[in-house]
Amino acid sequence: MLNANIPEGPIEQKWQNHKFKLKLVNPANKRKYHVIVVGTGLAGASAAATLAELGYGVTSFCIQDSPRRAHSISAQGGINAAKNYPNDGDSIFRLFYDTVKGGDFRSREANVYRLAEVSNEIIDQCVAQGVPFAREYGGYLDNRSFGGAQVARTFYARGQTGQQLLLGAYSALMKEVSRGAIRLMPRSELLDVVLLDGQAKGVVIRNLIDGTITSYAADAVVLATGGYANVFYLSTNAKACNVVATWRAHRKGAFFANPCYTQIHPTCIPVHGDYQSKLTLMSESLRNDGRVWVPKKKGDRRAPGAIPEDERDYYLERKYPSFGNLVPRDIASRSAKERCDQGYGVGSTGRAVYLDFADAIERLGRPVIEARYGNLFDMYKKIVDVDPYRESMQIYPALHYTMGGLWVDYNLMSNVPGLFVIGEANFSDHGANRLGASALMQGLADGYFILPYTIGGYLAEQAPLEASAVESAAFGTAQKKVEATIQKLLSIKGKRTVDDFHRELGRLLWDKCGMARSEAGLKEALEEIPKIRKEYWENVNVLGSEGEFNQVLERAGRVADFLEFAETLVIDALGRQESCGGHFREESQTPEGEALRDDEKYAYVAAWEFKGVGMKPKLHKEKLVFETVTPSQRSYK
Repeated sequence: MLNANIPEGPIEQKWQNHKFKLKLVNPANKRKYHVIVVGTGLAGASAAATLAELGYGVTSFCIQDSPRRAHSISAQGGINAAKNYPNDGDSIFRLFYDTVKGGDFRSREANVYRLAEVSNEIIDQCVAQGVPFAREYGGYLDNRSFGGAQVARTFYARGQTGQQLLLGAYSALMKEVSRGAIRLMPRSELLDVVLLDGQAKGVVIRNLIDGTITSYAADAVVLATGGYANVFYLSTNAKACNVVATWRAHRKGAFFANPCYTQIHPTCIPVHGDYQSKLTLMSESLRNDGRVWVPKKKGDRRAPGAIPEDERDYYLERKYPSFGNLVPRDIASRSAKERCDQGYGVGSTGRAVYLDFADAIERLGRPVIEARYGNLFDMYKKIVDVDPYRESMQIYPALHYTMGGLWVDYNLMSNVPGLFVIGEANFSDHGANRLGASALMQGLADGYFILPYTIGGYLAEQAPLEASAVESAAFGTAQKKVEATIQKLLSIKGKRTVDDFHRELGRLLWDKCGMARSEAGLKEALEEIPKIRKEYWENVNVLGSEGEFNQVLERAGRVADFLEFAETLVIDALGRQESCGGHFREESQTPEGEALRDDEKYAYVAAWEFKGVGMKPKLHKEKLVFETVTPSQRSYK
């Protein structure tokens, strides 16, 4: 069994006691240590800024032309914290409990409690930075509700919360860049992690502008590179989001945990064609005031406004009266799929349901709805050419977030010493299903308030790395391997495009390992993925050369890694013969069609060790021990 290094003692005291026991680096010695941070989203930007403020030397890499373009900017609805400003019964413990329950009791208790504990500090930090959270008329910070909770604990900035939080972290980052404490290197992609004596001590980076490949050494490496939802091709993620950094680290020995835990977001604009390149998220916050429904009559193709109230099925309100439209994402998504599978879907494809705001507009007035969701309504109208103030939105679930990621212990360090993983890139906090507005909370908690402590405990026991380390054989070998892979991709000169292969893989995964999974379907996927991967390395056509700005080459490397990673994802889904959260096995469900866990056999974290391309990875288990919360069959009725 894996050792998560969880501190002893009551859960309420674990983090405070652990911080006190961690070894410290003297302020005068911090400047002797250097940390590489890969990624500049909320987790990466906040971590780099905080480490630099503490006195460490930091080099920050991102694939975008500016840290402001990190995918965190796309988060819409809000960020959770247990401030209890509405005085509606919230607390640190309730946020902790809701998160563990929302994750279907497949997360590590100690990590989740710490997340809830530091959530309030995040809000204070962001307000001090000037993040323009929504406020009530009297000037107090406003809150709204999100799925899986019966309290209002979500702080928000209309439908642009991720953007505003990222601008706050970006300002902290650039402050340190301007004073020379951080070396910022945009348009740079990590292609390998370098180990010295079994410890992560550097990276190999490709400059995306001119193709130059360079090695960089440091005393520790931090990955804050996001999730892998784009393995499905169609997702709400930015097209540049990928699995490269975490997968290359996995190939160097870092365990990949729970890759089958993928989140389907219930409120996205439906697919409209075979050659669509991505999907668009419509914030979960819309379910505060919007009502989800389908016609009661199968195949009803009337305009939504022509269907009277008594012929509408508000199925979430009917099935889950306690939570209504604010059930967790996995439940809302499966419910939409079930209605569409039964023939009640709407739109030209029949793969959509309605989200209606007529009641809210009548009750609150259009100006209130505009103030809360105006930019989201504008975005929907621009994409679909339908005015949601006058007609119901059409929505359908889509891939959005990934709860799996590199395995980390309580200190956010992987099983590879010196390799820390934060934000969506790790697996640690959300179990089998993330509650809405918790991704931003985790990213900023890891970057501002957790990693700066725990990485110091690691560095305090390390001698500063010599500057000549980058000239060692390990760096040279890693760089040559990266160069050889690039040359191989360019030399194939086949007949199919990179996107063609990616689309084929995505369709296979969506059909066999998407919202519903079965043993037969997963086995079929495991037969097909190696065939697609084999043809990829024989018939892909990568245009251009390595020594230039070449986005086809960028995508080629990312899809090559997706074709390896997908196999591990499906193996994990096949091995977990239970349903939990976003992982729904058709063979394991209650008579009502809800997810049916098997706590006796599967109450563990599945951490996979790389054994070679095409070879079955080795399973390591971390037993999940519940000392504070008793696992039970989730009910939101």
